[in-house]
Amino acid sequence: MVCPTSDLCVGGCNLYATEEGPINIGGLQQFATEVFKAMNIPQIRNPSLPPLEDMPEAYHVKIALLGAGPASLSCASFLARLGYSNITIFEKQEYAGGLSTSEIPQFRLPYDVVNFEAELMKDLGVKIIFSKGLAMHGMTLRTLKEDGYEAVFIGIGLPEPNRDIIFQGLRMDQGFYTSKDFLPLVAMASKPGMCACHSPLPSIHGTVIVLGAGDTAFDCATSALRCGARRVFVVFRKGFTNIRAVPEEMELAKEEKCEFLPFLSPRKVVLRGGQIVAMEFVRTEQDNEGNWKEDEDQVVRLKADVVISAFGSVLSDNKVREAMTPIKFNRWGLPEVDLETMQTSEPWVFAGGDIGGLANTTVESVNDGKQASWYMHRYIQSLHGIAVSTVPELPLFYTPIDLVDISVEMAGLKFPNPFGLASATPTTSSSMIRRAFEAGWGFAVTKTFSLDKDIVTNVSPRIVRGITSGPMYGPGQGSFLNIELISEKTAAYWCKSIAELKADFPNHILIASIMCSYSREDWTELSKMAEVAGADALELNLSCPHGMGERGMGLACGQDPELVRNICRWVRQAVQIPFFAKLTPNVTDIVNIAMAAQEGGADGVTATNTVSGLMGLKADSTPWPAVGGGLRTTYGGVSGNAIRPIALRAVSAIARALPGFPILATGGIDSAESGLQFLHSGASVLQVCSAIQNQDFTVIDDYCTGLRALLYLKSIEELEDWNGQSPATMRHQKGKPVPRIADLIGKKLPSFGPYLEQRKKIIAENKLKLKEQSIAAALPEKKHFFPKKPIPAIKDVIGKALQYIGTYGELCNTEQVVALIDEEMCINCGKCYMTCNDSGYQAIQFDPETHLPTVTDSCTGCTLCLSVCPVIDCIRMVSRTTPYEPKRGLPLAMNPAC
Repeated sequence: MVCPTSDLCVGGCNLYATEEGPINIGGLQQFATEVFKAMNIPQIRNPSLPPLEDMPEAYHVKIALLGAGPASLSCASFLARLGYSNITIFEKQEYAGGLSTSEIPQFRLPYDVVNFEAELMKDLGVKIIFSKGLAMHGMTLRTLKEDGYEAVFIGIGLPEPNRDIIFQGLRMDQGFYTSKDFLPLVAMASKPGMCACHSPLPSIHGTVIVLGAGDTAFDCATSALRCGARRVFVVFRKGFTNIRAVPEEMELAKEEKCEFLPFLSPRKVVLRGGQIVAMEFVRTEQDNEGNWKEDEDQVVRLKADVVISAFGSVLSDNKVREAMTPIKFNRWGLPEVDLETMQTSEPWVFAGGDIGGLANTTVESVNDGKQASWYMHRYIQSLHGIAVSTVPELPLFYTPIDLVDISVEMAGLKFPNPFGLASATPTTSSSMIRRAFEAGWGFAVTKTFSLDKDIVTNVSPRIVRGITSGPMYGPGQGSFLNIELISEKTAAYWCKSIAELKADFPNHILIASIMCSYSREDWTELSKMAEVAGADALELNLSCPHGMGERGMGLACGQDPELVRNICRWVRQAVQIPFFAKLTPNVTDIVNIAMAAQEGGADGVTATNTVSGLMGLKADSTPWPAVGGGLRTTYGGVSGNAIRPIALRAVSAIARALPGFPILATGGIDSAESGLQFLHSGASVLQVCSAIQNQDFTVIDDYCTGLRALLYLKSIEELEDWNGQSPATMRHQKGKPVPRIADLIGKKLPSFGPYLEQRKKIIAENKLKLKEQSIAAALPEKKHFFPKKPIPAIKDVIGKALQYIGTYGELCNTEQVVALIDEEMCINCGKCYMTCNDSGYQAIQFDPETHLPTVTDSCTGCTLCLSVCPVIDCIRMVSRTTPYEPKRGLPLAMNPAC
């Protein structure tokens, strides 16, 4: 929310150079955090740590943190994650969050967000003592030492404003505020739960001048508008290219009609009758050496009713400085801090955030605390004779979700998790499989190998982006097409690799993928070689859709049930380990092939291989991929999300026909959510390829965490209305909640043009009415959601959706639905009207003036409008309240049978 992503990660994103632009990292982080916040799940200690009572003595020492701002919250959180159990934060105010609470406006950083972070920290046992801080009630570094604290972190910020001499003696009742005066007043009046008071917003009227060009200055400017200012001028000494605020802050102020006045330095405040009426400035200029100079001959006078100075902060309270004795201070009056360790001149005292002198943003303060935590850990352990690495190895964030068991058993094999590498490009070599196991993949199927007499040589180009997503380039492809054959490596290489991999990763499942022509001797020889090498199981590739079929292998064997049955019988007689037949979707009925494999003795099947297709032709009729000077191509295998419906159909059809028969699913698995769909359809484990081609092996972290979360959330009764990890959609416009305008004024209004301005005015007036009626708001007491039902295991969800899948004749045609459009969420784009008019049943009327769509009685519930609506849940399908009578065109000649 407040991270300057445009200056940091987004600003440095390499995708800035692409047509789509950089990844919206800040938006993604905010979305993920807000959804997790709504889950109401606690943070827990690292599960690998011993219980608190069994931790070494060094982890029970007393640690104090001064100030409950971002730096201290961060430092305390990481210390607690490291295992320390006696951590106390002393905060002089009655609220946590420091400047993030008191000086960042509610519309930018709501207090419940800051409180959420503090509560997560307290989940680990960190204590916060309010109304007690440095130089209060006799607290000093010396008294903390005497009280037995072995390490202290100072994160008190810079509490006093940097007040220019021309403002000496001016008061708030005269119209003068510093940012340290103004923003806390705004915060206390607008942040529910921050304090028990219900103070009004500062009464700001007329013209406001805000002095400064940092983030704080722009916060003052936008807040002044919300407090009643008619006009706001942001005045600063240098030019626009020297503005220190992040671009997002400046753009917001510009959107809200703040005026910017550069090259002005304040000289005098003009008072009349004890009230501010104007300010005088002199022009500033930059000379040839780059130095800024003030031209006293160029005087500018601006009328103003209020002046807000945002010239930064300082540490000027002598009592606080004395309380920090004996640490040394630098020439700026701040503690001397080692920039790597965050250690002061006193080895047991650390400091970070604003008081460290370098942190200019909230995230930099958070990083200071994070960095300091490791070196505090190092220091404390050294006191107890334990050496700790200088390279930080900070623990991760853990919740009860991380304790969910996602292991699964299939065909007598124990998989640590259900995600594995398909026999494809990700398993081209032994070293790649090794890296995948190290990354956390539960199993791998080797690239298909053959006997030396069937060795292949690939052509190029051979793996190309799909056309199913249109002209989209880069990662995130919806499909790929390949004309790659099986492995170019020998059977001897793969047998040696299998032996080495199993020796190093005994708990990971390694499946050997093999292919032969329709020859009993060949299948017997190759399957025995793989078994002797140590493979946990075999996958019989009976499905490669290109190249191999022309050699009497792959697809040539897999389309005939009799051939599949015989090959499985040969392998069953040759080996003792489990084996699975990999099926092709390029058949009339895949169930018949699966049945043949089962009859032949297979322990299960893999469904499915790629779908045969022609990826695309250029405008000059030449294909892509095009091989050689003749620009020749062939039908290849389509993979990725585009074939997911085909793969789901195959898996569910086999599972319905052969209950309990193990299925290894593959075909469009690119997330935990899509993986769960395959498990629900009857698969036991999941093979992945295209998603790795889009990214890399690290996607396994997302898959495992996501699947654990999906299983855990099934046990939370309070989240029963969620769809997986997605909460129900609130009524909103551009993500902001909106009331029903019709309930407020008795008529509907669209959300564009002049109507949008009317809506804004009506909503603003309604907010004022609600504010007048409100009383002091408090944050609800935090109560975590805990499982009230058993957390399902993988075996519990396998095939869960099969009860809902059947023939068309089993569907009910008397229980109909119709579309319902939420006018408040509608953006009046007309997409629903266009598709219904030209592809549906002409059941939506579109007002030519207001662009408000209305569903008529002609709606047949086809759901096409919902499918093209760009706003999630703006259209819902609800039960029809009148009998459905199809429009037949002409009267029926006879009564229908059903």
